[in-house]
Amino acid sequence: MSLIKYEVFQTIVELGSLARAAETLGLTQSAVSHALSSLEDELGCVLMIRNRTGVRLTANGERVLKHVRNMLGCHEQLKQEVAAINGIEAGIVRIGTFSSISINWLPGIMRRFREEHLRIEIKLVNGDFDEIEDGLKNGTIDFGFMSLPALGNFETIPLREDRMVCIVPKEHPLSGMERITFAQMEQESFIMPTPGCDQDVRRVLQKLPYQPRVQFLAGDDYAIIAMVENGLGISIISEMILKSRNHRVSMLELEIPCSRSLGIVVPSRKQASPAANRFIEAARLWVEDWRLPS
Repeated sequence: MSLIKYEVFQTIVELGSLARAAETLGLTQSAVSHALSSLEDELGCVLMIRNRTGVRLTANGERVLKHVRNMLGCHEQLKQEVAAINGIEAGIVRIGTFSSISINWLPGIMRRFREEHLRIEIKLVNGDFDEIEDGLKNGTIDFGFMSLPALGNFETIPLREDRMVCIVPKEHPLSGMERITFAQMEQESFIMPTPGCDQDVRRVLQKLPYQPRVQFLAGDDYAIIAMVENGLGISIISEMILKSRNHRVSMLELEIPCSRSLGIVVPSRKQASPAANRFIEAARLWVEDWRLPS
């Protein structure tokens, strides 16, 4: 049985467009449209509604999608096992990640991994923690880097503790201090990550006897830093994010030390593909040697 029709269907869903799916798969748009129509004829139901704004799944398409993803995932694992039997390393690793991991860790991990596993293709899927968990649940990624603990029923591989710190503008009266108290934080305008974007700050705030006055919400770590640089408030952020670039902010320790635990989350290490397991092990070893920039 040829799986190209199923691959086309999954790619259209992921990209939301026949044209983008055709470009990604190296096919013409008419070939993609024909493959989708052929699959619908084969299954006897309409899977997608096409209109000028793009495509959307029908109720039947939603029901079929989960099984298509499972089938294609099993097929990829089969290809990798057969390649391993024949002494060939091959396959695709789909990795969920977020900004601070993508900037600080993944380039180094990927460079070392490719030195030893050239035939394994790496696909990165960037998103917030909620999107990474959704990708793990629906099978669109093999594993993800996350701040632990994850909410779902997954296996976790802890990698590193990352200290949480307070940032204030350079010209702020507290800028020269080593530490900020909770009472002082309560008096300041606070810039909070949007829900789903970063649960680490909320976990820190739950431990505090005082809650800050949230003035702004922002969905990106570097947007928060830029807002602090421009005197719009203070915030809490991870030390790894802060030290990855030069910023015009001052870093203050929290009154009670707090950190986030970074790690890898996978539905099942035993059921993960050979390529995914090789990447997980390579990431674990790389992070052991990594040092935070001074």
